[in-house]
Amino acid sequence: MNALYAFFAVALLMLVAFFGVWGLGWNTLFAVMIPYAALAIFIIGLIYRVVKWARAPVPFHIPTTCGQQKSLPWIKSDRIESPSSTMGVVARMAMEILLFRSLFRNDKVQLEDKKRVTFQGNRVLWLGGLVFHWSLLIILFRHSRLFMQPVPDFMIFVRDIDGILQGLIPAVFITDIAILMALTYLFLRRVVFPQVRYISLPSDYFALFLLLGVVILGVLVKTAWKVDIEGVKVLAMGMFTFNPVVPEGIGPAFYIHIFLASVLLAYFPFSKLMHGPGIFLSPTRNLINNSRAVRHINPWDYPVKVHTYEEWEDEFREAIRGVGLPLEKE
Repeated sequence: MNALYAFFAVALLMLVAFFGVWGLGWNTLFAVMIPYAALAIFIIGLIYRVVKWARAPVPFHIPTTCGQQKSLPWIKSDRIESPSSTMGVVARMAMEILLFRSLFRNDKVQLEDKKRVTFQGNRVLWLGGLVFHWSLLIILFRHSRLFMQPVPDFMIFVRDIDGILQGLIPAVFITDIAILMALTYLFLRRVVFPQVRYISLPSDYFALFLLLGVVILGVLVKTAWKVDIEGVKVLAMGMFTFNPVVPEGIGPAFYIHIFLASVLLAYFPFSKLMHGPGIFLSPTRNLINNSRAVRHINPWDYPVKVHTYEEWEDEFREAIRGVGLPLEKE
């Protein structure tokens, strides 16, 4: 039911955009005003969330490690899995962000015969996540050419490499196929596996369906429902220079595509999609594991009046001596 709620929500958004453009002619609203508003919400929401996380104190030294911490000189330490320097943290974060190292080492737990617990590798999830994120990054990079004139040679080179299959499948890029396969797997994983389905909320499916809608419409406007690319370029350049012009004849499919992308952009700061920026502020990842060498002071500590043993002994000295108990200081 959670998946159905999310599916109908995205379908309703598509119908709103379709009737708004095709029926009411609100082209400027869906092509200019809504994307500008979505971008403003994205920037303000992103800054708010990052500043809020950055201001949160870290009361404990909690780097998550799976390697030997640096201690005695004759004990070999793991400089990446248990970093004792800034460069070690940078290397660990780079492997986490670029290669999803922790997800690669994630295990799948199963109960066999109701008696024995087994742990198996879950490399398919790692591959699906890696393919999705890298494909999305390349697609966004390709789309940035719409805001540039002339287009840099390096961007043209990336586009040509990504479109190497266009001799067989016209107007389709490798990343289009890859991201559709990855998103389909991530959706089926939430539906097929009972453990994942149990913890999946409508918001989880909503983000997936939004991404699927944006990608599918992006492929369709290049293949089945052709749009005026020159008109899209004029619109993009105008929005980038804050002098937007909405050309005629772009096609309703493009407006639905840009509307879903705008909803996704505005939804981003308030969803679990913020795990992307959040990884940089995660104390389990960005802290140096040097608790044996450097004392970590709890920032929540405040001055507390204490009563030492010496003060207690001075206060009750005569009573202690009277009952025959030993005193440290006579």
